[in-house]
Amino acid sequence: MWTGEEQQGFFEQILLETTGQSLDIIDVQLISGGSVNTSVRILTEGGAFFVKFNHAEREDQFEKEARGLHLLRQTDTLPVPTVIGHGLTDNKAYLAQNFVESAMQAPNFWENFGHSLALLHAHTQREFGLHFDNYVGSLPQNNQPLSSGIEFWITRRLRPQAGLALYNELISRVLYQKLEKFYDQLPHLLPKERPALLHGDLWTGNFLTNETGQVTLVDAAPYYGFREAEMAFTLLFGGFESPFYDAYQDTFPLEDHFKDRVAIYNLYPLLVHVNLFGKSYLAPIEKLLKTYVG
Repeated sequence: MWTGEEQQGFFEQILLETTGQSLDIIDVQLISGGSVNTSVRILTEGGAFFVKFNHAEREDQFEKEARGLHLLRQTDTLPVPTVIGHGLTDNKAYLAQNFVESAMQAPNFWENFGHSLALLHAHTQREFGLHFDNYVGSLPQNNQPLSSGIEFWITRRLRPQAGLALYNELISRVLYQKLEKFYDQLPHLLPKERPALLHGDLWTGNFLTNETGQVTLVDAAPYYGFREAEMAFTLLFGGFESPFYDAYQDTFPLEDHFKDRVAIYNLYPLLVHVNLFGKSYLAPIEKLLKTYVG
């Protein structure tokens, strides 16, 4: 049992390690107590902080998340929280950030979001991937660079998730073999584009409305990949407001017939969700494979 006194000491130690100051804690508010991380808002005499923590073995995950946020911040395109620090204390891994105060969405929230995301996607490099690996949710994400976007999508994204699902008996061997057949069709189905810098896990749960009424991105899993994959994922769970897509198109138009490819790109996040949450996410995968493989 973790007593209130022990919790207080834990948070005080985190703030001391990350700010170098002994700050008096005024209030601690639980934001989420999910299966992956516990998140809290810590109000102190020196301001408000956001801290998420978990078991000690997840220190690497928080270190990678901090690096990812720093990478996105360097583009100066979309706000991300400032990382105060990360580390280990009391046998728990933690990530501390400034707390993002919220306000009502500004009238141009969605337009600005779409325009700014297009500017982020305009950042490119020669190869697909990234110079460090990271995580999508709690699952490792291999970002070892490759020159071919299709090869990267298959070998670094689809095949590892399908293999994990097969190993855990979440998909059948028949379905796994259909996926392997489907991969052969991808060079003829997806357009060739330069690698784009992505948030990597962009859905409604991974952005906030900040104190200026504009967007702040959180929980990033960045890499250089297919920008259409990022845009497709925004549509998976209901989609964003239409001005977001209009502004994106005005800034950095997608190739024609993008909507015909949405289900193809969403194969990756669906496989991730199968591995994280179970077989209830299999139906759209089976539908896609029936269309292309039979």
